[in-house]
Amino acid sequence: MPETPPPFDPDAYTAFAAPLLGLALDPAWMPAVTANLRVLAAAGELVADFPLPDAVEAAPRFEA
Repeated sequence: MPETPPPFDPDAYTAFAAPLLGLALDPAWMPAVTANLRVLAAAGELVADFPLPDAVEAAPRFEA
């Protein structure tokens, strides 16, 4: 059985990822950055948790 990943920590993620991406974030921006990451993580959970039947096939491409 796959191991459950730890809960997402946007504060830790931002502190770790910003330097790796070469981002110099003003400390005053951190609450806004982490708030946005919380919203994005919640949206991602909705998508990841949506049940799909095994018979569903991926679309070959998306056209608008």
